[in-house]
Amino acid sequence: MTLKLSTLAATLGVAYALPQLYAFANPKGCGEALRKFPRSVQWGYALITLATVWFLYYVKLESIADFAAYKKHMMIAFGAIGVGACFFLKDFLAVRGLAVVLLLLAKLMVDTGRPHLGESPWILVNQSVAYVLVLLGVWLTISPWRLRDWIDWNTADDRRLRIGAVVRMAGGLGFAALGLFIF
Repeated sequence: MTLKLSTLAATLGVAYALPQLYAFANPKGCGEALRKFPRSVQWGYALITLATVWFLYYVKLESIADFAAYKKHMMIAFGAIGVGACFFLKDFLAVRGLAVVLLLLAKLMVDTGRPHLGESPWILVNQSVAYVLVLLGVWLTISPWRLRDWIDWNTADDRRLRIGAVVRMAGGLGFAALGLFIF
């Protein structure tokens, strides 16, 4: 099953834009929820589980002959690392899980966009967003407390959160429009 670039872009754009409606309509509630996220163990378990399963799926698909003899052992080891993270990295577990999910999402975006690189210069928007996600994923992996600091700054007052929500919603809808009308 091959994912179409148009479907991916439209889905990601809408998925990014929709939560911004809540942030705009209820900045206090959204701010409280966002401030709890970095240290949320439940979100951490969910995101680490998603990241582990997704990563294991990619390992299973890998066809490099050099790793064929070790694939079963690698899958067990990577699965154990994912489970171990839930026990030994509880501090900022949600941020660490989000970072890995962002890296895997970037891989999906690059892989989906690569075959279309010559078709339109707009494909570079998709690829550029993917590389921004890579940088963000690496940055959050190295210093997960920075997400907490960014959230604290972004939610310092209702006006700032609403303005940010409008900007993020416009970006998400713009990305969805690329998927619906350009790709």
